[in-house]
Amino acid sequence: MKRILSYFPTFWRNQRRQVNMPRFLTYTVTFSCNARCIMCDSWRKPSPNDLSLQEIENIFDQLPRMDAVRLTGGEPFVRKDMLEIAHLTQEKLRPLILHVTTNGFLTDRIVQFCEERNRDVPLSVLVSVDGMKDKHNTVRGHDKAWDFIVKTLESLAPRQKALRMSLAVNQTIVDAEGVEHYKRLRDFLKPLGIRNNVVMAYDVSATYNLEEEIAVAPTQIGEFATFGEFTEEHLKELFDEIDKDLGSYPLMERVAKRYYLLGIRNRLLGDKGSPNPKCVALNSHLRIFPDGRVPTCQFNTSSVGNLREQNFSELWANDKIQKQREWVYKCPGCWAECEVLPSAIYTGDLLKRTLFPNRV
Repeated sequence: MKRILSYFPTFWRNQRRQVNMPRFLTYTVTFSCNARCIMCDSWRKPSPNDLSLQEIENIFDQLPRMDAVRLTGGEPFVRKDMLEIAHLTQEKLRPLILHVTTNGFLTDRIVQFCEERNRDVPLSVLVSVDGMKDKHNTVRGHDKAWDFIVKTLESLAPRQKALRMSLAVNQTIVDAEGVEHYKRLRDFLKPLGIRNNVVMAYDVSATYNLEEEIAVAPTQIGEFATFGEFTEEHLKELFDEIDKDLGSYPLMERVAKRYYLLGIRNRLLGDKGSPNPKCVALNSHLRIFPDGRVPTCQFNTSSVGNLREQNFSELWANDKIQKQREWVYKCPGCWAECEVLPSAIYTGDLLKRTLFPNRV
C-alpha cells in the first residue's frame, strides 16, 4: 500500500498528460477456455500463438516492478505451465499481490498451483460462479460447471490461511434472475468463509470480441449498457442487498467495492456519470495479450505494438502508443471493474472519495 500511495503526489502534480511506467499488469495468458459462457466469446477466439515461458521471461525482464499482477484468460489453467508463469511473475516483477481469475473447472490443477507456488507473495484467487446449480451451468454452457466449482471451492476454502491466499467468488450478473441468485449464492458461500464479489455484465467487450482490433468504448460520460434486461426494482434490490453485505468485508475490499457499485448505481438508476476517474490505460495500467500484443484497454483492442517483437522501452515511447494515449485522454470513461479500479487507485480518486465523500 505504501508503494501505491507514493504514486499519488506525482499524478496530482502532473495531471492526466503525465506518462508513467506501468505499476499494474493484466496479462491474459491465453484466450482458450473450457467453458462456453453466454456473455463471452473468448472460447470462440483462436489462441494458437501464446507466448512461451522463455518469451514471457524475456518480456518480464524488461518491465518495471509491479504493485499488482493479474493473470487471467480465457481460462488461465488451460495452460499447463501456470505455476511456472506465476514463478516468473514473482521473481521478475516482484508484485505486492498476485491475482488469478479462473472458472474453477480444473480443480486438481488449481489446487496444485496454490500448494506449490512460491508463497512469498500473497495470492488472490477469484472463481467465477454466476448463480446456483442449473443457473450457473446455463451461464457457463456446461452441465458440470456447478459440480466443478463446488469441488474447487471446498478444496481450497479451509486452507486459505495455510496457503497464504484469499479465495472469493466473482458473480457476473447477466440477467434479472441473477438478483435472486446473488442471495442464494451468498448464503451457500457463507459457511465456507467465501465472499461473493458481484460485477454487472456489460453488453460488449473488445477484448473478447471475435474482431481482432475493435473499439467499443462508451461515447459519452455515464454510458453503461447491461448484457441482460433489468427493471429498476431488480437493480435497487440487488444494490441494497450487496451494500448490506459489504459491512463484513475487509476495509480495502469494502472501499473498492462500494466505489464500483456507486458508479454502477449512478449509471443505471441515476443521471450521473460519477465517479469517473481519469483512465490510466497505457500508463499505470499495462495489458498484455496472449501473443505479446499490447492493446489499448478492455474496450479498445487497437494494438500499440508486440512485446514478442520489440523492446518494452521502444514500445512505451513509439508513435502508435502516443496516438492511442490521445484516444484514452479523450475517452468519456467506461465502467468495467477491471479498468475502473486501477484508474481509481492510481489517480487517487478512490482515496479522495473515501476520505472526503461530501466534497465530490
